[in-house]
Amino acid sequence: MVIDPKALLEEIDFLQSKGIEVEGRLLISHRAHLIMPYHKLLDQAKESKDADKKIGTTGRGIGPAYVDKVNRMGIRIVDLLDGDTLKAKLQRNIEEKNEILKKIYERETLDEEQIINEYVEFDQKIDPYVKDVSSHLNQAIQEGKKILLEGAQGTLLDVDFGTYPYVTSSNPVSGGACAGVGIGPTKVDTVTGVIKAYTTRVGMGPFPTEMQEEEGANLRDLGEEFGATTGRPRRCGWFDAVIANFAVLVNGIHDFALTKLDVLDTLEEIKICVAYKFDGKTITTFPSEKRILENCEPVYESYPGWCQSTTEITEYDHLPTNAKKYLQAIRNLTNTDFSIISVGSGREQTIQI
Repeated sequence: MVIDPKALLEEIDFLQSKGIEVEGRLLISHRAHLIMPYHKLLDQAKESKDADKKIGTTGRGIGPAYVDKVNRMGIRIVDLLDGDTLKAKLQRNIEEKNEILKKIYERETLDEEQIINEYVEFDQKIDPYVKDVSSHLNQAIQEGKKILLEGAQGTLLDVDFGTYPYVTSSNPVSGGACAGVGIGPTKVDTVTGVIKAYTTRVGMGPFPTEMQEEEGANLRDLGEEFGATTGRPRRCGWFDAVIANFAVLVNGIHDFALTKLDVLDTLEEIKICVAYKFDGKTITTFPSEKRILENCEPVYESYPGWCQSTTEITEYDHLPTNAKKYLQAIRNLTNTDFSIISVGSGREQTIQI
């Protein structure tokens, strides 16, 4: 992964201020890459310059950090262990980035010495957390311990399988977990796909089942759909079985944890997209072409809503009949069972199947 040291230290301080012990529980890999100040500046400058071609990034420098990683000039945690190596790499990188910021984006250049001092200080603060994570996890597997790997973002933000170019810079599909933590794919026992009872997207990019403005705003308010990192309002739409089937395919999903069923409690009619129409043809497999995704027409099946609260229900059998019919339709369309259904954000609002 790529780590923003300032954000990481803020999170550690926040947890410690709440009396939560972090040392001995948080482990940071030697191989993790660092987001540098110039990555953030480049990210924001590019989005501002190409306003008509915005990807809708968070502006946190993630993309440029991955560019440096692939370009073999990234700064890793392990580089902090050797001051001379760190200084040499930073001098080369900052010199190059200053040229780009000045000549292409007409931005202020960075103070090389200030950045070097800042990251040497960062090394001292995170040193207790740095560990060979791959060895640690493989040892835990040999000892028979259980490990949960949780991915962020989602399938359609995957740099290879997502709605390119409106994607993140890494592989949040399940296969990325093995490369991310350094364990072999044969060690993974099961894959649970986390999906909502409807579809959302934050940022730019094609969204076939996106609702009209007023309808989407209503669902957004009901589901409190705002980006976890930036607070940006999420775009909302009907459940898309084409996307869900694609996610099952590329992730090897065994079962679903479906969230936010309660958000649909007040709707009289609920739709599921079962296919796309494009150029007179019906498409049931998720297309890789941006042109098709931006211009296709969703094919819907409609289901009657249940128009009653589900937030206090703790057993599947006690769900309203129409809610169970809706869930069964998703199960049939994706050929995937549910392991969890949530009807609220509280732990007690989780129905185990």
